[in-house]
Amino acid sequence: MRTYHSYVGGRDIPGAASVYVVSGRALLDDAFASLALKRRLERGGQPDGDLPPAIVGKVARADRETVLAGLRSAAEAAPEWGATPPEVRITGVGKRIHDALIRHADTIVEVLVHEGHPVSLARWQVSGMLECFGPQSLGFYLQQSRQEYTHGRRTIVIRRRADGVVCLNPPQNAPLSSALLGATSIMAGNALVVRAPRSAPLGVMFVMRELVAPALEEVGAPAGTLNLVCGDPAAMLSLWLESPLVDDVMYFGTSENGLRFQERCVAAGKKPILELAGNDVVAVWKDADLEQAAVAVTEGCYGSGQLCMVPNQVLVHPAAADELLRRLVGELARLRPGHPDEDGVLLTPVLRNEKFFDCLRDALGKGATLVCGGHAMQLDGTRDDTGMFLEPTVVRVDGMARAREIEAVRRETFFPLIPVVVAEPAPDDVLLDRFIGFVNTNEYGLRNSIWARDEAVVERFVSRIGNGGLLKVNDSHIGFLPYLPTHGGTGLTGGVYGEANYPVLRTSHLQGVSLSPGERPREAVFSAWEALAAREDAR
Repeated sequence: MRTYHSYVGGRDIPGAASVYVVSGRALLDDAFASLALKRRLERGGQPDGDLPPAIVGKVARADRETVLAGLRSAAEAAPEWGATPPEVRITGVGKRIHDALIRHADTIVEVLVHEGHPVSLARWQVSGMLECFGPQSLGFYLQQSRQEYTHGRRTIVIRRRADGVVCLNPPQNAPLSSALLGATSIMAGNALVVRAPRSAPLGVMFVMRELVAPALEEVGAPAGTLNLVCGDPAAMLSLWLESPLVDDVMYFGTSENGLRFQERCVAAGKKPILELAGNDVVAVWKDADLEQAAVAVTEGCYGSGQLCMVPNQVLVHPAAADELLRRLVGELARLRPGHPDEDGVLLTPVLRNEKFFDCLRDALGKGATLVCGGHAMQLDGTRDDTGMFLEPTVVRVDGMARAREIEAVRRETFFPLIPVVVAEPAPDDVLLDRFIGFVNTNEYGLRNSIWARDEAVVERFVSRIGNGGLLKVNDSHIGFLPYLPTHGGTGLTGGVYGEANYPVLRTSHLQGVSLSPGERPREAVFSAWEALAAREDAR
């Protein structure tokens, strides 16, 4: 069993109370008994003898004073760390984290599986982390951190400066990878405070304490550059907003809650960096590689759709619709439920499935057609109304005109339900404009992807789609690539400040610097005017 304390100012601080982590396998085998044991332990009860194997982790709950100490520690460390050269902060720290990810990859997967992530999706998350801290991405971050020019005797520097103290509130569904994403804000020169969620604290504590903290120690970062606490979100977020020491807050959550939190941040003078819901579109043109497009759409059911960056809806050319649906049904039939430690499992439990059935009834009641799925099922795949899993489900929606009257098209769905919107027949140039308009008017804006072979069609999509933080062409919707962001978006995904989310950039601000050996101020004020006059005289 892995045990972690709060980590503040470079020291481990025990807590009076703890959160116990139950393995994903044990929860599937006997959820009632596992949760009853967890509650008993967290209330101070002791088991008979040693803790059972179902308990895989124990994390200290931070009290109010520990949370406040973390903020003070971060505020003390931020000035010194922010003045550290970017080569140390970015290349030095980033490479060490990357190397640690490689060394600990199997252990990270094991921890994620303990928290209920299927092993295949755990490996996918590790792949994303490796790209985020890979050499190409680190080179991009370094390039963005400082640019230098010569102007006469002056050196002109455009650089990014750290905001100061950043607080990170990762989500319950992917806390480990989201915490590592937030750790890139440290490379900008910020001090970081991370709240490990009570529902899944183990992965966050493991990667931050075992990978990130040692990397900071090795480069000589001041104690307090990283602080880790576990606790209730509402109370901790309020403390962060009330504290004059906090500059930025990275918040993951629903769009509704996130936009309200954005208002609170602005009122308190904090920069909100939001990672909210996604409702991603996959657009499929008539000449697309339908075999590969169907595989990419299937990613929408990975993790039973309980991942923000999977595709949520499909818009398809009418000439390709029937064949795409046929292939999609075949691909979805290969997805199966199971224990998280079993290879090939991609479906996860959906503990509250009533919203799925409400959403499905809404779609069918508004004219959609059920193509496949639509039932709950047990661990072995048999249909059962009491099952914890849901069949991958596809509904066909004919026509774009009223598609967004259907909740599954208009709103994010956090379950395996994919609406396939079949565009009305029209000339291709008209359809292309309608496709682009449909994507750009999506209220959300995380990722979008398109499938088309015609270069002119691809160019039109790429030049005109402005919605979202990421656009992919003829590629996996959820695959990670160097240089590109893993998160970030517009609209209901990122709030009014939404964009592609590189925390190393978004938790910093631009600053211009002029370095001169000594200029005559009056001449410097009018230098551009005098240069203009000299050109006029020469003419």
